[in-house]
Amino acid sequence: MTRPGGGAGARLSARLAVLAAAGSLVVLILSVREGGLEVVAAGLLGLVLGAAGLWWFLVRRGLLRLLGALVAIAAPAGVLVFYAFDGLWRTALVLILCWGVALVCARDALRRARPERSQRAVVASRPKRPFLIMNPKSGGGKVGRFGLVERAEALGARVVLLDPGAPADVAELAREAVTEGADLLGVAGGDGTQALVAAVAAEHGLPFLVVSAGTRNHFAMDLGLDRSDPTRCLDALTDGEELRIDLGDVDGRPFVNTVSFGVYADIVQRPEYRDDKAGTALALMPDLLVGEGVRRLDARIDGTALSAQQALLISNNAYESPDEFTGGARRPRLDDGELGVLGIRVEGAAEAADLAVRGSESDALTVTTAQRVEVTTDEAEIPVAVDGEALRMPTPVVCTLRPGVLRVLVPRDRPGVPPPAPRVDWRKVVELAFGRS
Repeated sequence: MTRPGGGAGARLSARLAVLAAAGSLVVLILSVREGGLEVVAAGLLGLVLGAAGLWWFLVRRGLLRLLGALVAIAAPAGVLVFYAFDGLWRTALVLILCWGVALVCARDALRRARPERSQRAVVASRPKRPFLIMNPKSGGGKVGRFGLVERAEALGARVVLLDPGAPADVAELAREAVTEGADLLGVAGGDGTQALVAAVAAEHGLPFLVVSAGTRNHFAMDLGLDRSDPTRCLDALTDGEELRIDLGDVDGRPFVNTVSFGVYADIVQRPEYRDDKAGTALALMPDLLVGEGVRRLDARIDGTALSAQQALLISNNAYESPDEFTGGARRPRLDDGELGVLGIRVEGAAEAADLAVRGSESDALTVTTAQRVEVTTDEAEIPVAVDGEALRMPTPVVCTLRPGVLRVLVPRDRPGVPPPAPRVDWRKVVELAFGRS
């Protein structure tokens, strides 16, 4: 079924989107003599130059990097100055407003028209011997700050607190707990730790509890859990329901979010990355993108070849949009039984500009889904980032999915997963506006 307020609401939003888009075209035509075309041309030029400047900033060092930064900043600033001094700012403002309204209404129409597909939950019985592993360092000390140990123990859970100075085999701890009779496994920590314990839970058919005590908590976010207050996750122990979701596998290692190859995987291997992420990335980018350290990845995506990629991101279920490189995207479902695949290949400033202008339609970006992804290079072993953890794996590296193997216990009262904004498809918007489903 469509979402609440779909149907007529979707059609109204689609018509408003078409009207606003047509309005921007009318404004452009009426303002041709007053510089309407100059507004569009200047905007596109600023976007292209800004993207080229950003590319030079990433792949150069010294004065050339500084020049790239200046171009990336000066290009949009120059467009604004041009609009102001040539008296075009009113036309530009009207065009931007019209197009902005068109995009907002188009996304609202597509969101309303999209069928409601919430992850199916079933009522769960209260666990009698829950076992939780907690990392006191995760999320800047959320375990201690929110009193998670005390709260979990008060609810009848057995808690093992990891020693920051002595790395522990969390999977082995979980297996020992199962041997001793645990009927639920859970983790308060980062996504990498979550994945290892989740695999043990799936292996033994036990429910798994996610406590959002990590830094970004991507997995918890896509489960619809409260990331601001991890104590609410523990409510599942007394008033919970169960979701059946998929679990990713990369050469025998589980993952709940993503596996990264290429530039990002190379960067996170460096020991200095944890203390200075931005500085480390900027120092390594020139070599990783165009210099001696550049690595090209080939992949077979369900038998289809994808060659010479600079970066590949494989996700446990697909993200709604390719913004996962910026950390802004969500997975609307975790039980679709498909891997999300995102590849990027940018060879120079021209490709960077094309990506900035065309977005996901650019040839520099590949966005698809698959059942199996095999990643190869001419090296015997490559860096891999699994849920943010730096590893090295022998090639070829194979990513697959185990559909529905993980039973996740979540509180019935939780924020939920907001529907992500869909990519604007104007053909569908027009069909909605004129009454076709």
